[in-house]
Amino acid sequence: MERFRGVYAVMLTPFKDDESLDEGALRRHTSWLVDQGVHGVICTGSTGEAASLSEDERKTVVEITIDEVGGRLPVLVGSGANSTADTIMYSQHAEKAGADGLMIVHPYYCLPNERELYEHYKAVAESVKIPIMIYNNPFTTGVDMKPQLLARLAEIDNISYTKDATDDVKRIGEIKLLCGDKMTVFQGCDNVMWESFLMGAEGWVSGMANIVPRQCVQLYDLTAAGKLDDARELYYRMLPLGHMLDSEGLFVQYLKAGSEMLGRPLGRARRPMLVPLEDDLRRLKAALERVVQ
Repeated sequence: MERFRGVYAVMLTPFKDDESLDEGALRRHTSWLVDQGVHGVICTGSTGEAASLSEDERKTVVEITIDEVGGRLPVLVGSGANSTADTIMYSQHAEKAGADGLMIVHPYYCLPNERELYEHYKAVAESVKIPIMIYNNPFTTGVDMKPQLLARLAEIDNISYTKDATDDVKRIGEIKLLCGDKMTVFQGCDNVMWESFLMGAEGWVSGMANIVPRQCVQLYDLTAAGKLDDARELYYRMLPLGHMLDSEGLFVQYLKAGSEMLGRPLGRARRPMLVPLEDDLRRLKAALERVVQ
């Protein structure tokens, strides 16, 4: 398989009014993302509210997403859990279902140290054959994997990608210097993506791509083609939306509200997350209008 690169939409999970899984909306959203030109999709990530899904729901989302994509582009599955055993279980299910790769966030409650993190990822990698993207998000997990540990894990054959969501673009250079071609870097934030491309990130795991995927792909393509003035102009149009998503603690809530504003409702986020306040929705609408003008 070719290396993963480009814009990977980390997908929202649609719900009905009673918070049950909306399988029809999931299929429609998946196909729409493919038609909009994203380079890959990732289901059951934190954007997909995986921590609020039951085991059966997670597996159902994975199976529907893979089936609906139908091999048209790569599907990665968020298979992270708070125990190594559960992470292996979700990872093996994804592989059996036909996933092209895994995105695995650090265990998010037990605060593993470096030795524990290394053994966790090593055990998961040995349990599957498909590629693994290590997802480093210290803001939600409380654990920050430093580039030096990532370089050790890069020696394991199928650990070959990382999603860095530290908001520190200097990390990209550090990772590339330490890991070389053994680790492909994806930016995991929606407010520093352009700088990350310039620093050498080869992909962007984007929540924003749920609502404005065409513009996300355009930003990547313009930068890859060296059309930096055009890319910068588009980036500045997207930046207010990116700042709202990444800086206000309402990431999923804003994405679901934004999707509804653009005529593609995916339901509300599961409680305790609530619909944003009216003032916030007005600001969100204004930020969206800048992007889709």
